[in-house]
Amino acid sequence: MGSGSRGFVRTFTFQDPQTENNPYHRFIYTSFQERATAISHGNTARHAKEHGDHKLATVCGLIASNEKRHENACTRIVEKLFEIDPEGAMLGLEDMMRKISMPAHLMTGVSTAKDYAGILEHLVKRWNVESITGLSARAQKAQEFVCGLPPQILRLEERAQSRVKKGPKTRTFSWIFNREVVL
Repeated sequence: MGSGSRGFVRTFTFQDPQTENNPYHRFIYTSFQERATAISHGNTARHAKEHGDHKLATVCGLIASNEKRHENACTRIVEKLFEIDPEGAMLGLEDMMRKISMPAHLMTGVSTAKDYAGILEHLVKRWNVESITGLSARAQKAQEFVCGLPPQILRLEERAQSRVKKGPKTRTFSWIFNREVVL
């Protein structure tokens, strides 16, 4: 099920989940997506309220609460999958976490890498992923990968934030007439 690489690879967006008609993938993806959507709508509601648009804030707040209900239903299904088939669920979780990307990550204040890590931490805890035993070697590797992702994502976010604080890097290139180029 996994892509074989140990790195964090983003290969699809929420518009193209590539769940391959696999119910494990579909419910894992939907659990993640519903939580992400609830967070982004909640954040949008807060922004709207801060800027005086109370109607938009109300609508976004209602959508966020509806998304939370969807999330709850899907996470309960995956919770059951982990109970009856921990091996398959673990491999499915790893595969989906190698694929999921958050298109809203570029929308400052709506959804961030920190949110992404928080969603994954929440799901790992909710599904007791860290404490599952009796897995094959392959599923144990999947478990290690998934449990190691949130701190990895947060480190990447911290590095990105420190680069933003430092400002853009520039270099001068002789072959373009000593022009300074932002890297």
